[in-house]
Parts: sequence; C-alpha cells; structure tokens
Amino acid sequence: MTVLGIVLVVVLLLVVFALLLRLQLLTSIFSGNSTRDIGWGNRVNAALMLVFLIGGGAWLAWSAVSSYSRLDIPIASVHGADVDRLFWTTMIILGVAFVLVQVFLFVYAYKYQHKEGKRAFFYSHNNRLEVIWTLIPAIVFAGLVFAGWKQWSRITGPAPKDAVVLEVMGKQFNWLVRYPGRDQKLGVVNYRLIDAVNEFGFDLSDKRGLDDFTAGEIHIPKGHPIMLKIRSRDVLHSVYMPQFRLQMYAVPGMPTNFWFIPTKTTDEMRAQTGNPNFNYELACNQVCGRGHFAMKMIVVVDEPDDYVAWFGQQKSFSSQNPEVLAALRAQPTLLPAQTAAVSSATVRASGSLAARAAH
Repeated sequence: MTVLGIVLVVVLLLVVFALLLRLQLLTSIFSGNSTRDIGWGNRVNAALMLVFLIGGGAWLAWSAVSSYSRLDIPIASVHGADVDRLFWTTMIILGVAFVLVQVFLFVYAYKYQHKEGKRAFFYSHNNRLEVIWTLIPAIVFAGLVFAGWKQWSRITGPAPKDAVVLEVMGKQFNWLVRYPGRDQKLGVVNYRLIDAVNEFGFDLSDKRGLDDFTAGEIHIPKGHPIMLKIRSRDVLHSVYMPQFRLQMYAVPGMPTNFWFIPTKTTDEMRAQTGNPNFNYELACNQVCGRGHFAMKMIVVVDEPDDYVAWFGQQKSFSSQNPEVLAALRAQPTLLPAQTAAVSSATVRASGSLAARAAH
C-alpha cells in the first residue's frame, strides 16, 4: 500500500471515530443524560457559510470568464445568432435566479444561527407571496418556451423551394450522405437492398434514383438554404454541427429534417479562427456503441461557383456500380408496399443554384 493510501485510511478512521463520538453525545442529549453545549463550533460553521458563499462565487465567476471562449464558438449560420441569443437570455435569467437564491440561503444561515434564548418566529402562510413567486417564474418560463418553440418550428419546418437537399444516414459507426443527381430528385431506397456495396439501399428500379450519388464528405454552398433529410440505419444517432448550431436526432424508422443557411465558407472560418487546419465537422453526440468516437464526417462550405464545379464532377452510384443496376433490372419490379419511400423528396429549383449544378 502506498503512503497516500495509508494516509487516507488513517484520515477515514479518524472521521469515523469523530462521528461515533458525536453520535454518542447527541444520544446523551436526547436521553437527558447530558446538557446541550453549543460552544464556538456553531459560530465557526456560520462564518464558514459566508466564506463558502464568497469563495464559491469568486470561483464560479472566474470559471465562467476563463471558459467563455470555448463556450462561445463562432457562428456560421443565419439562425445561429438567434439560437445563441435565446441561449444567453436563458442563462442570464437562470444565473440571476441562482445567485439570488444562494445569497439568501447562505446569508440567512449566518444571520439566523443558533443563539441562547432566541426563538424562531413561526410564519405559517401568505397567499400573496405564494401567488407572486408562482406567477413570475411561470410567465418567464412560458416566454422562454414560446421563443424556443418558435425558433425550432422554423428550422424544422418546410425549407425554401430553392434549397439544396441532401440525405444523411447514420450507422454504426460512420455517416453516409446522398445527393440527388441532375434531375434534383432523390430516388426511393429499400432497406432490403442494403449490402456491403449498396449501403444506402438504392432501389435503382426507380428512375429518379439513377443519377443519385454518394460522397465521402459533405459539400454545401455558402448563402443558400440547405435541407438535411436525416435517418438512421440501426440505432439512435445524432447529427451535430456546432458552428451551424445544428443538432437533430437520427432515429431508426422515423425520418427527421433540419434546414439552415451557412454564412461562412471553410476558408473564411479558417481565416477567422487563425487555424489553417480547421474543418467543419458532422459528429454524432449520442453514445451509440463502441465505435461512437469515430462517427465523424468533414463538412465543406464552398463558394456557390465552387460548389457547382464540385457537383458537376460527381458520378452517380449506378454508373459506378453497373453490376448492382444489372442485378436489379433482372429482378421483378418491387411492389410499392415493399419500397421505403422515406427519402423520396422532390426539390424543384428553377433558376436556382441547384438548377445551375444540374446543367
């Protein structure tokens, strides 16, 4: 056993003996065999209440100030400013309430410490006070909930018609991304067709999916609405992109979506942060198994022209895997009931960036 271990054992034994002696004293007091002697210990404990309040408050303030730069990461989306404003409003309201409660708690403990001959005042009830401290928190919290609901409804509601649509699917333990091809229509997928090659479950009997393609990283254009269609292939995952203030669960059997407008390209964010190796990242922040730590994908925000150029260079899944297409064509056409039309979303973008990419 190490010296530290021996010291800890000795300290614990002393604490146990002290508690046993204290218990014996209290037993004697309650049984009437001893008198109750408050002594100086009570005054010391009361003073320590104030010391703890001041010391703890100073440590909390220092911790908040020193950690602010890590908490307040740069914003790279239009709605991100609104989300941050709502977050800090909530933090200020809760912070003020927390500080007031702690001050009252510790100051009262000091002020009303035990003194011989002093009796406590019995205060039974006050209807007005009860109404006040019930209504004020209720109104404040209702306002915060309404503001949050309004923001959440907007970013999870219908995206603008010219939005760039892509589908993100989580699986243990990586992300897959699918883009519509030149027709700007995502084809249907079928979980029965998933295998080592066809990881998305492309149903190439649907002509709309013949030009769909996958990518090893996500590319999105700056300044244009992006609609993420999200799903999971196995367990619960979570799409998390902190700079975009974006988080949405990927739930098996229940498609979700989230749309946003990126405001800073990857190069602009590298310049702002002073980090030439900075990359936006899609991460899973729900513990989903042993390989959870590896669930990351790079997100690249391009200038619109660069995005169009990148889009034009992509090759469809069917052209890269002709054997899959041939095998499906040799099979009978799948019945509608067998086809999971989870991600069959049509985005018409006449005169938009999507239309430029398609041509």
